[in-house]
Amino acid sequence: MVVESSANPATPTLRELTVRGILLGGAITLVFTAANVYLGLKVGLTFATAIPAAVISMAILRNFANHSIVENNIVQTVASAAGTLSAIIFVLPGLIMIGWWTGFPYWMTAAVCAVGGILGVMYSIPLRRALVTGSDLPYPEGVAAAEVLKVGDSSGGAAENRVGIRIIAFGALVSAGFGLLANLKVLANYVAAYFRIGSGGSMFGASLSLALIGVGHLVGMTVGIAMLVGLVISFGVLLPIRTIGSFGADASVADAIDGVFVHEVRFIGAGAIAVAAVWTLLKILRPIIKGITEALASARNRREGQLVDITERDIPFPLVAGVVAAMLIPIAVLLWDFSHGTALHGSSAGIIVASVVFIFLIGLVIAAVCGYMAGLIGSSNSPISGVGILTVLIAALVIKLVYGGADEGQSTALVAFTLFVAAVTFGVATISNDNLQDLKTGQLVGATPWKQQVALVIGVLFGSAIIPPVLDLMQRAFGFLGAPGAGDHALAAPQAALISSLTKGVFGGSLDWSLIGLGAAIGVVIVVVDEILARTSRFSLPPLAVGMGMYLPMSLTLIIPLGSVLGYFYNRWADRTGGSAAGTERRKRLGVLLATGMIVGESLYGVVFAGFVAGTGSDDPFAIFNNDGTLAEVLGIVGFAAVLAWLYKRTQQISGRELVRE
Repeated sequence: MVVESSANPATPTLRELTVRGILLGGAITLVFTAANVYLGLKVGLTFATAIPAAVISMAILRNFANHSIVENNIVQTVASAAGTLSAIIFVLPGLIMIGWWTGFPYWMTAAVCAVGGILGVMYSIPLRRALVTGSDLPYPEGVAAAEVLKVGDSSGGAAENRVGIRIIAFGALVSAGFGLLANLKVLANYVAAYFRIGSGGSMFGASLSLALIGVGHLVGMTVGIAMLVGLVISFGVLLPIRTIGSFGADASVADAIDGVFVHEVRFIGAGAIAVAAVWTLLKILRPIIKGITEALASARNRREGQLVDITERDIPFPLVAGVVAAMLIPIAVLLWDFSHGTALHGSSAGIIVASVVFIFLIGLVIAAVCGYMAGLIGSSNSPISGVGILTVLIAALVIKLVYGGADEGQSTALVAFTLFVAAVTFGVATISNDNLQDLKTGQLVGATPWKQQVALVIGVLFGSAIIPPVLDLMQRAFGFLGAPGAGDHALAAPQAALISSLTKGVFGGSLDWSLIGLGAAIGVVIVVVDEILARTSRFSLPPLAVGMGMYLPMSLTLIIPLGSVLGYFYNRWADRTGGSAAGTERRKRLGVLLATGMIVGESLYGVVFAGFVAGTGSDDPFAIFNNDGTLAEVLGIVGFAAVLAWLYKRTQQISGRELVRE
């Protein structure tokens, strides 16, 4: 299959939607989706795959005849969509945590990913004209990916692609090697200390993770500082206060502090996240409504026969509407199958109908909200989890209202049912958050929108096929924190833990709304501070990032700001030494690729390690040394600092030697 593309009949046709491009996108998908699943389960964050996918695509397709920039764009689009869909892991592990599932049934998990992802693609198609071509939204990652594609298509682009591949591989190998040394027990990759503060207490913890450094580099200083502020609020203020009187004769300081953080402080953070998500929605509601109106008007003009350039042709709106309607049927079947044979059997018709209507309506809102936020601040920084948390709370309240009174067994089944519904809506959110970014890239390089939209659907199908076995491997190897049978190395899956706890609280009546309320009050203060900063200075304090800093364990949030600082100084170096604007951007891109390599290396090593854990039945199959004490921590800290210095210094040297062109 080869579909030709040409924005102008007088120009040569370019290969665009090709079999080789789709297969290459699928191969890249396998790597980045697995990496994102592991990273998301570990720290609750995922990374944007568009730029590294574009670099890899260009380096490979250059070896084939008749390659083109728009064909590379299709590869990047497929890989980006599939990698982004992995954010559905923010919900699905909750079914393990509440004891409803013991693993991830392949076809049901794949189907949930597929129907949610396809709905996300369809819902965002009418938004393209309003939010991409007809707006001044910056789309930072979409623009950056377009620049990478343009450079790669130039005469000097081949050299930069080769260097980019080397940097990704370099970062990945070093990151994986550090993880291996930790699993061999040569050094420690985690340090922690608990201490008393007056009548209360707090802790210090840091995960010596190169992947987290890469995440910090990518999200930037603004988000890094905001997460650090959230960390200070939780561990410097809330935890010392909430632990007063918690240290009984039989409880260790560590257990008491950990218990208060998990059962109290995290829910305060959830309240802050909820307020931040609502505020974000209110701020963008007017442009969203305007955008949808303009998109519908544009579709009407095309149906009336007005000529539209090939670069402005979307999948026809009637077909989009038909696909949306068709997707509601398998969603209803999935919900029926999920509730069949449970305590809900025979009384689930009402909540199935209500859930299908809920998914249909909330999907429209989510697609607009997430698409706009991605255009405003980028896919990586877009607060998908905050929007998802609000969605889950609303879904739980709707389902509880429709179902009515329930006994204990039915309440447990309703919790699981709500999480299953939320998983579909998360698929809509994650894909709509990503594909407008990809369509912006396509607009800038002259791609055909409908072909990109087909590629997005294909990417969703690739991701849906890959996510279930990776999730199942993570469950068998590590388990999830708080789930039945979870071990010492259980993955935190922070969003899934929070969402399942909130849902259980709604149906069980045990949700401590005072904690949520306190967090909401803190969220209001943060929103006010952010607005004042935005109006009076060049600084900002993203409320959702602060909420995430409050919610996540210190071991995760402390290292991300460190990565932001390193990325900041690396970019300052690029500004000083890059020469021309093009040279500066090339050097900054190498920093992005180094960060991506660190994330991919550690994440893929984590997947491989999980395979050994699952195969051997041992939590530490590589532990051939016995170095668990202070010496291991010292070696870990020194080694971590040395490796980081070497990685960034080596990247600077490669950049200076091979990419300076005037």
